[in-house]
Amino acid sequence: MKTNGKPALAWPADKIAGANEPDTAKLARLIAAYAPHDDSFELRVPGLHASRFSRINTECFHSVRSPSLCMVAQGAKTVIVGQEVYEYDASRMIVFSVALPVASQITRASHSEPYLALRLDLDPRKIADLVLKVYPHGLPPVQERRAVYVTPADASVVNAATRLMECLTQPGDAELLAPLVIDEILIRLLRSPIGVRVAQMGFAESNVHRVAKAISWVRANFSQPMKVEDLAGLVHMSVSSFHEHFKSVTSMSPLHYQKVLRLQEARRLMLSTIMDAGTASQRVGYLSASQFSREYSRFFGSAPTKDIARLRQEAGLWA
Repeated sequence: MKTNGKPALAWPADKIAGANEPDTAKLARLIAAYAPHDDSFELRVPGLHASRFSRINTECFHSVRSPSLCMVAQGAKTVIVGQEVYEYDASRMIVFSVALPVASQITRASHSEPYLALRLDLDPRKIADLVLKVYPHGLPPVQERRAVYVTPADASVVNAATRLMECLTQPGDAELLAPLVIDEILIRLLRSPIGVRVAQMGFAESNVHRVAKAISWVRANFSQPMKVEDLAGLVHMSVSSFHEHFKSVTSMSPLHYQKVLRLQEARRLMLSTIMDAGTASQRVGYLSASQFSREYSRFFGSAPTKDIARLRQEAGLWA
């Protein structure tokens, strides 16, 4: 596996450490106030989420991460996308530019110092509007097409995130001032070392935006048969070019992306609705129960029935 946890570009140490520590501590206190126990919480500001976890994960947690900016105020986390591994903590923030099925682990947390993080969903339309202001003369060329970027946590972004959380404490601020603070965060992000890459989210003709459009179709129709030729046609690309760009952005082929979505949804159905493996496999689009069992075992590490029994037992232990 390839690790991409190192900063994209080196920034002055005083911007990352000394100037940033007090802001991070204040942000951590605010997150803790709005995440009173272990879980993820949707806050009153649309698209803003706070998370608290007081123990490390012994195994990966599987989910679909929407386009977002994630900032850790305390603790550390690792995210795996395909074969790529990304590590981040209070000194580094991470950006997802398209929706991706990920496996994640909390790698540093305790009851006395829980993992505390903030996630802000990214709207490509809002980014497109702000790109015109940040880059009035057009975007510089960019070769890299990955969908995940790790960059040093800038004190100005941390400070803006802290003020965004403070908007929750005053009547009317969440409705009137929070949108302005979110614009500030996005502008600072667009002016950061990864800004040009983030800007690609908002341009209809960019390869990242085209892949995002294909991903939207796959997520809405993952249980249906899929032809890569049809997906390529949907985004007006040749099959070879589409396949290359899709894998470059997501670290997965289109068919593997669909398979991961199917397996994650089947696991959710079995765990949350007491659905048996055969029914769940059919619901997500598998025609062969044996193929489903093989692929599920390969992906999650054990057969469906055994895996779900273990998850339910662990849930009971931690309830």
